[in-house]
Amino acid sequence: MTSSLLGGLIACVLSSVIMLMGWWLMKREIEDREKNSPFECGFDPLKSARLPFSLRFFLLAIIFLVFDVEVVLLFPVLSSVNYSFSIVSLFAVGIFLLVLIVGLFHEWSEGSLDWAK
Repeated sequence: MTSSLLGGLIACVLSSVIMLMGWWLMKREIEDREKNSPFECGFDPLKSARLPFSLRFFLLAIIFLVFDVEVVLLFPVLSSVNYSFSIVSLFAVGIFLLVLIVGLFHEWSEGSLDWAK
């Protein structure tokens, strides 16, 4: 046999074995009802969809997104400090951080960061 024919035979056998293993594993997973049901943030999809949603959870998620975006906006500034350092950029970052810190203290004093009262 030539090496290309041997390589093609090995590729066909290997792909057939992988396909049969996938088919066998799929058959085992069909029997598991819990794994096939959708998962939505801890809510059971088989019960009523009219359950009250926690407003505190939603508010905390929004606050997390705001501070996550803050990190994304600060990262390029912090990584460029090594290349060029100017008083204007330092002042702009300081104002940005001041607005975020004031917002954080406002949310804290309002009680939005308390998970349970």
